[in-house]
Amino acid sequence: MIVGEPSRWNRITLGYKGSAETDITVRRPMQHSAAQGESAPEAALSVWKAVTAWSATVNEGRERVFDRLVPTLRGWSSGEDGFESWATLRLGVRFPPDLPPEAWYAGLKEIANGAEILPLGHATPGYRGEKNSPLTRAFLNAIRATGGTPAYVFKSGTADLNIVGPRWKCPAVGYGPGDSALDHTPEERLSLKEFTDSSRVVEQVLLNLTHTL
Repeated sequence: MIVGEPSRWNRITLGYKGSAETDITVRRPMQHSAAQGESAPEAALSVWKAVTAWSATVNEGRERVFDRLVPTLRGWSSGEDGFESWATLRLGVRFPPDLPPEAWYAGLKEIANGAEILPLGHATPGYRGEKNSPLTRAFLNAIRATGGTPAYVFKSGTADLNIVGPRWKCPAVGYGPGDSALDHTPEERLSLKEFTDSSRVVEQVLLNLTHTL
């Protein structure tokens, strides 16, 4: 299976990190502004600090970005109704294949100190494909035949490969021309030469696979 994803024409993507989005809400009774108790926004900030500290512990010994747990603070809101105040953090996270979404939510439950945890949408596990398969060998040979030096890539983003790869249980790679760093930005573009080279690679891959059947 070949999933179209920009990775440069001479590179094969074998892995993508998983992802999840979560709202964490902290609530506190209303109090006078001169009171010394912790406010809901302050408590929410403490939760965020706990998340980053926990992630640093998980990432000990993990040198590659692909292997690291990477949370991000994507949004913040707060309010009050006269009886209680609240503050909500919206967290995004990228995690490697060996850390499933369940581990992320279990960790949050331990460190959130009673805050409300609301998963948003469906979390996506990470995916890591095999380097030595008929499909990857076909790509390696095709890239060399087109004049390139092939390389493997493991990305910090998430793609369709995360979902269909485990479900279909077949050799799978992400491949396509373009610079993934420009994805979803105003600078996203594609070199016509790279497009042509990648088209030749895919053509040769299909021929290589046909000859091995």
